[in-house]
Amino acid sequence: MENVPSGFPATIEIDYPDRELDRLTTVFRLFTIIPIAVIFALLTRGTVHAGAANHVVGSGGIVFLATVLMLFRQKYPRWWFDWNLALTRFSTRVAVYLALLRDEYPSTDDEQAVHIQIPYPDAKQELNRWLPLVKWFLAIPHYVVLWLLSIAAFFCVVVAWFAILFTGRYPRSLFDFVVGVFRWWLRVAAYAFLLTTDRYPPFSTDA
Repeated sequence: MENVPSGFPATIEIDYPDRELDRLTTVFRLFTIIPIAVIFALLTRGTVHAGAANHVVGSGGIVFLATVLMLFRQKYPRWWFDWNLALTRFSTRVAVYLALLRDEYPSTDDEQAVHIQIPYPDAKQELNRWLPLVKWFLAIPHYVVLWLLSIAAFFCVVVAWFAILFTGRYPRSLFDFVVGVFRWWLRVAAYAFLLTTDRYPPFSTDA
């Protein structure tokens, strides 16, 4: 099992760039992200139609529906978990770059400055076989709050865009808030879609 800090079994830490960020790529971030966004789209859309994978991969490239069915047998195939975790890490690196939190171009495999840890669950001991059927529904209150928080995070990114242009730095308070929203989203995803934990996510952006 992977080493994960105590607390909710899905964590994210993003290194704060305590230096001047690249102003040029910040200005044109919506354009510079296009190549890696295309790769991400090909991964998440292309796998859905790739032969046998059509029976395994769910919406957006995450192995979801098949995992729901396998949990009835109290199994979570390790390679499905590894795929979901790798795709979650990759998509988060892309989102972090878009949110201006880092200026390194997103890697398809290296961790870089985005550290996500989710432990591989013991399906027999830790996961209820029936709960995946209703987790998406139980998480509805989180969707509502996260929708509002995501709007606030968007405006934080806009303010940070101007701050980086003039000062070269991402205001620390805005950085911490946006990272907190990412953290909340990850916890909800681990509970409702990755299905790696039955622990209900806290209503908090704190680590």
